[in-house]
Amino acid sequence: MEEAKEFLNEIDNKAKEKLIYNIDKARQLNDPKIFKKLEDDIWEFRAEVKKMQYRILAFWDKRNRINTLVVCIHGFIKKEDKVPKSEIEKAKRIMKIYFETYK
Repeated sequence: MEEAKEFLNEIDNKAKEKLIYNIDKARQLNDPKIFKKLEDDIWEFRAEVKKMQYRILAFWDKRNRINTLVVCIHGFIKKEDKVPKSEIEKAKRIMKIYFETYK
């Protein structure tokens, strides 16, 4: 989604490359160090670069049983031990709008 693209365009190139690499790697490998379920239907792509924690939140669109899609919602730099509740709630709101829009 647009917010995820904007986030990738705003961050350091090494962080951007690592996040994109991890997104691609998650297609073939189930590794919670790079793609982890947070709660309900919200997941996170993870990358650490220079002790900075970069995250992109995502959800699964399983309406097409042949081609399941992982939709990247938005990204942020994690500054706490846990993902802020506000980021998860934002992801849930965007996911709801997505499914209402693309019925």
